[in-house]
Amino acid sequence: MELKIELENLDSTPSIKEYIEDKILPLGSILKKWEEEGSVLARFELSRSTNHHHKGDVYYAEVNLTVGGKLLRAECEGDDVHGVIDKVKDKIKKEAVSFKEKTSSLEKFGHK
Repeated sequence: MELKIELENLDSTPSIKEYIEDKILPLGSILKKWEEEGSVLARFELSRSTNHHHKGDVYYAEVNLTVGGKLLRAECEGDDVHGVIDKVKDKIKKEAVSFKEKTSSLEKFGHK
């Protein structure tokens, strides 16, 4: 799986990028069939915004996962950077599992 990480209004530290990689790259095992074909691309965006809140930082994470020409997407917002990454990972994982199950069912009955 190819992973592109984009950070906005955040310092790019090796630890945050490593944390994102540790959470997102294992999704390739769910999408192994497509990963072997080289058709899995994950784009992870993480940003910090304080414009619409009165106290503290608000973090926004978004994952766009392209699998075999289909787009799976998840987003999350919160006040803890690691928590936001974890939550968006959980959401995109559900999307990936659902996609895999749906395509497996279709293939079982001869549809592609």
